[in-house]
Amino acid sequence: MEPFASGLYVGAVTHRRVKPVAHRLSYRVFSLLIDLDELPRLDAAFRLFAHNRFGLLGFRDRDFGAKADQPGAELPLKDWAARHLERAGIVADGPIRILCFPRVLGMVFNPLSVWFCHRADGSLAAIIHEVSNTFGQRHSYLIPAEIGADGLVRQSCDKRFYVSPFMDMETAYHFRIRPPADDLLLAIRQTDAEGPVLHATLAARRVEISDGALLRAWARHPLMTLKVVAGIHWEALRLWRKGMTIRPRPDAPADPVTIVTPALASPTSLSSAALSPIIAPSKGIPA
Repeated sequence: MEPFASGLYVGAVTHRRVKPVAHRLSYRVFSLLIDLDELPRLDAAFRLFAHNRFGLLGFRDRDFGAKADQPGAELPLKDWAARHLERAGIVADGPIRILCFPRVLGMVFNPLSVWFCHRADGSLAAIIHEVSNTFGQRHSYLIPAEIGADGLVRQSCDKRFYVSPFMDMETAYHFRIRPPADDLLLAIRQTDAEGPVLHATLAARRVEISDGALLRAWARHPLMTLKVVAGIHWEALRLWRKGMTIRPRPDAPADPVTIVTPALASPTSLSSAALSPIIAPSKGIPA
């Protein structure tokens, strides 16, 4: 069988809030990296993986891209991405791979799905950070991407979309990403005008996709979707008990995709030393 670019990533999500109250959480999770071109072959090759149908673990197109009431909802996911990449003036005519939580027994919630958009020669051209909140809304940040000499992608953008009821809108995201290979790292530093507010990381190692690997991942996290949703509400309760107040929720942006220009995509005003606390080791993550 021809090897898959798609894979399974097993690791942990960690959040560390530094103000106005200190708060920390860590959860074991597993994610799928789905090459959109491989979906028919994945669906045929593995009994435990389901594309656009019910299964133990699966991927449904409607969970990503445009929502049903938004322009482009009728487009295949790769065409939806191509439309917005063209708007951004970015050539990404190669594979598009989405890092996301799978549907587990038909249920899923993805706070963040990351689309790695490649050129035909395999080089990375852009990343789409697709954010969902618990109010049923979804918004994406499309940012040009370039892998540095150290193997990391560095990006920044202003926050445009309401996520946590305890986080101000007047903040910015600073990303450091080691794209999926034998391991992956997604590190996000959220800042306001006075400095860091939140550090978040996903560090994981790759497991080749197979029915056995999918079964083992599910057996270790049989209720992962419920854990993610329950965890969000439990942590919100803990923050409320620490004295945090709910911020008003503005309307979602009229444009479902924020396109970040190259001049704004890289955190050039921040030194490597200033960003270094968000980098966490991804080697040796236990299964």
